[in-house]
Amino acid sequence: MSERRALAARTAQAIAALEARGVHAFVDYSPQEPDAQTPSPQGGGALKGETVALKDNICDLTFRTTCGSRILEGWRSPFEATAVRRLREAGALIAGKTNCDEFAMGSSTEFSCYGPTRHPLDATRAPGGSSGGSAAAVAAGAVSLALGSETGGSVRQPAAFCGVVGIKPTYGRVSRYGLVAFGSSLDQIGTFGRDVAGAARLLAVISGRDPLDATTLDRDPLPPPGSAPASLAGTVIGIPREYYGEGLHPGVAAAMRRATDRLRGLGAELRDVSLPHTRYAVPAYYVLAPAEASSNLARYDGVRYGRRVPGDEPDVRSLYRATRGSGFGPEVRRRIILGTYVLSAGFHDAYYAKAQRARERIRADFATVFGAGVHALFTPTTPTPAFKLGERLADPVAMYLSDIYVCTANLAEVPALSLPIGRDEGLPIGGQLIGPLEGEAAIVRIAQAMEPVVGATEEVR
Repeated sequence: MSERRALAARTAQAIAALEARGVHAFVDYSPQEPDAQTPSPQGGGALKGETVALKDNICDLTFRTTCGSRILEGWRSPFEATAVRRLREAGALIAGKTNCDEFAMGSSTEFSCYGPTRHPLDATRAPGGSSGGSAAAVAAGAVSLALGSETGGSVRQPAAFCGVVGIKPTYGRVSRYGLVAFGSSLDQIGTFGRDVAGAARLLAVISGRDPLDATTLDRDPLPPPGSAPASLAGTVIGIPREYYGEGLHPGVAAAMRRATDRLRGLGAELRDVSLPHTRYAVPAYYVLAPAEASSNLARYDGVRYGRRVPGDEPDVRSLYRATRGSGFGPEVRRRIILGTYVLSAGFHDAYYAKAQRARERIRADFATVFGAGVHALFTPTTPTPAFKLGERLADPVAMYLSDIYVCTANLAEVPALSLPIGRDEGLPIGGQLIGPLEGEAAIVRIAQAMEPVVGATEEVR
């Protein structure tokens, strides 16, 4: 126990130092001994000695779970997420809860009732979102690993911005029990690590079937990652042309050229491929995700739990209006309104049904490419490096487009991974590997081979 208490004390000091810098990655942590009351399992466990931060929309019994929202201010969960229970069983020390966009709706961690998280390398820039607090905490070294959540790229995009590794598993590979719902057919718990092996080891621990979540796959947990291969001979990597068009930042383009050259040097075969329905991904996502959010967030009504604000009139509608109007922030209100609109009787077929058809075609594109012998796809993670705080708040469409390369994997339910592949003027750039359904092992193996040679901290221009 003394070893664990020492680790807890060091972690608390590291978090306090990070917060003193104004990064604001954490929204709840113990200033002295986070999680020190929880003993390590006999024999240590697969994550003994690892410190793990949790995004503020993942339930646990130690810290508050507020989803970055005033409507859940001060709320403590009466139960624990399956992923968190598995972390504790594996010996991990839970360090605290990290800042996020309210209810995971955002791409910059600016839509939090606690205020924005700042990029750990440049305080004027956003760390990405919605899991920006988790990415910043790992990038700054306050914790070794972190959990985030993905609905449309919210692990991989901040991982790319902050220069760490982020993994989104196949839908159903990790239990969603205890993850506060945003878009239930898209939501995933994902992992952050300083390197590929760390993020993959964390994913292995939390993966596997769960009787508490009917959407989990009936599969055993993933095996821990092996050693990095010295060669990728015999591996076919597709380069989808739709991800390299207009709007790609010159620094990102340069990093991708260098990374593909180094993939060739490892012996991989690079193949030009097409995913023709990619252009529909962002509009389809921003119909489907808000539609599901409008339904999932209906439970926050001031009656059952969370914030309650009496209305101007003695009726339930007035209570709903007052509670939800003061409890939800502008982005959440925007998406609820949009989601309710596309599900309404007059517009369901024109928008929601059409978006579902687009999703099926995006899935089919991936199935076609992987069915033709491609083992993984390699794309940019984001079209630009980290943008400045406040730069896109007045233009929601510009903010949404930062997810243009990542939301396809959520729509298709396939696994994807972002790893750092270089820097442009000091800002990290991420490259993305996308695998077939249940293809986590393949993309982890390729990323491990790339990691030593890709030049993650080297300038590309």
